[in-house]
Amino acid sequence: MNNLPVVRSPWRLVILALGFTFLYAPMLMLVIYSFNSSKLVTVWAGWSTRWYGVLFNDDTMIRAVTLSLTLAAATATMAVILGTLAAVVVVRFGKFRGANGFAFMLTAPLVMPDVITGLSLLLLFVALGHAIGWPAERGMFTIWLAHVTFCTAYVAVVVNSRLRELDKSLEEAAMDLGATPVKVFFIITLPMIAPAIISGWLLAFTLSLDDLVIASFVAGPGSTTLPMLVFSSVRLGVNPEINALATIILGMVGLIGLIAWWLMARAEKQRLRDRQRAARG
Repeated sequence: MNNLPVVRSPWRLVILALGFTFLYAPMLMLVIYSFNSSKLVTVWAGWSTRWYGVLFNDDTMIRAVTLSLTLAAATATMAVILGTLAAVVVVRFGKFRGANGFAFMLTAPLVMPDVITGLSLLLLFVALGHAIGWPAERGMFTIWLAHVTFCTAYVAVVVNSRLRELDKSLEEAAMDLGATPVKVFFIITLPMIAPAIISGWLLAFTLSLDDLVIASFVAGPGSTTLPMLVFSSVRLGVNPEINALATIILGMVGLIGLIAWWLMARAEKQRLRDRQRAARG
């Protein structure tokens, strides 16, 4: 066979540059204007860290950030637990009565509009409050329940795809050697799906932190999340303080994403090395 030269389009770099510019130029402009000394967002008046100081002295904004981060972490943790268990049931338990219905209901929140989800959860909480007195009022707990409801579906899909790629022979060999199914899951299965679990946690954290529509339906007095506060502020005009806050969030998300990517890449390389040693042995 003749080794034909690969013809590469001279436009590939231009298309790539345009794509990255379209995606990241707005974020770059936001970061730059967070250091603008002017109170008018569209007017540049020189470099300053003024709005970062204003941000850290704004008690309302700090409370909203604290509430949103707490909700996002709690939501992601519970969604990972429920989503992982659901994925294991779907992939490892085989066919059982109601399996198709269970899989459908598990993934239904992925295609359900946020307005419908928020409204249905609001009606549910109101009906429960009248029927059994719980929840007595809407607040942080009801927002957490609502976020877990739709974030679990995303985690289940991520972990599901990872479980289907695993070699079941390792689990079967461990059980043949006398290990219980629970021990096999924690010692063999869980480490192999750890990258998917981390990815699912980060995805659920981002979705919960970013949610506005569902939280607006199920929130109550004193439970204003960061997206709700930002949205209400933007309706009255863009505040430069929001640029500073968004810059900090971008930096934190970028750092967490970089660390998570490094950990997953390291774990994947170690897994490949272990498999190669086992093959040579």
